[in-house]
Amino acid sequence: MYLIRGQHNLDLFNLRYKDVRLSGTIGNFDGLHLGHQAILKKIKKNSEKFNSKTIVFFTEPHASEYFATIKKTNNKIPPRICSWREKFKQLEKYGIDFAFFLKFNNSLRTMSPENFISKILDSINLKSFTVGDDFRFGANREGDTDLLRAWGKEKSILVENTETIMFQGERVSSTRIREALTSNNFKLAEQLLGRPYTFSGKVVHGQHLGRTIGIPTANLWLPKQRLPINGVYAVECSLENNEYQGIANMGLRPTVGGDSPVLEIHLFDFNDDIYSKRLRVKFIKKIRDEKKFDNLGMLKLQIQEDISIAKNILNNSNDN
Repeated sequence: MYLIRGQHNLDLFNLRYKDVRLSGTIGNFDGLHLGHQAILKKIKKNSEKFNSKTIVFFTEPHASEYFATIKKTNNKIPPRICSWREKFKQLEKYGIDFAFFLKFNNSLRTMSPENFISKILDSINLKSFTVGDDFRFGANREGDTDLLRAWGKEKSILVENTETIMFQGERVSSTRIREALTSNNFKLAEQLLGRPYTFSGKVVHGQHLGRTIGIPTANLWLPKQRLPINGVYAVECSLENNEYQGIANMGLRPTVGGDSPVLEIHLFDFNDDIYSKRLRVKFIKKIRDEKKFDNLGMLKLQIQEDISIAKNILNNSNDN
């Protein structure tokens, strides 16, 4: 899949692919859930109809993240289901030909819907354009499907939207998935995503405190956006096509004076050097909230109890 990194690279894209017809869509696509997948299926179908390639414009960061940052209300930033790297990998998995990384900044925020169409959508050879049922665009979200349809009619471009995807009587949405994850309902999150919720990250160096108490951990690099998980979990991990069981702690690590979020994994019966390798973590069940202990000895006893609980959870889940 070819990645277009920002609007300034459109000229290069058009130079390389000037004769390529495109069927596209746009959105933030956090999580690439069932609703998003329905859109991808539609543009894939349209690509067959118009003998075109598929292109997905994905905006980064989410508008709510941008506004919370500039207003310095970071506590209102919604947790991120997946990083933009993971989003890219999922788009690649679904067979998308081109991904357009469209940075949500002040320039994009203040762009009128008409300028958005002329400067971005008209800059590529679109033959069809599909949007979600609630899609709005341009300054103050003034652009809507009616405006897109009028543009499409003038340019002979098929413009369509997708119907709302429902599950158990409620709309499938990124917000609903975040709520499921924060409330420890991983089964519902999996049903809405169409796959288990996982996080993939590179193993980086931490404080190495786990080894001092005989419980080595792998620290995973985290994006600046917060994840919709917090506490201690039973997990299943993938590393270089091998599967492992373990426990994960996502939090500040108050016992050792931590002040920034860390995701650390202890793999059972494992002590290899895996720095710089990528570990994928599947969260099975939350064991407890993070809490502060008076000393490392008490923390060690609690982790040993967590390990015992996690092994029972994981063994029972494999039996089901």
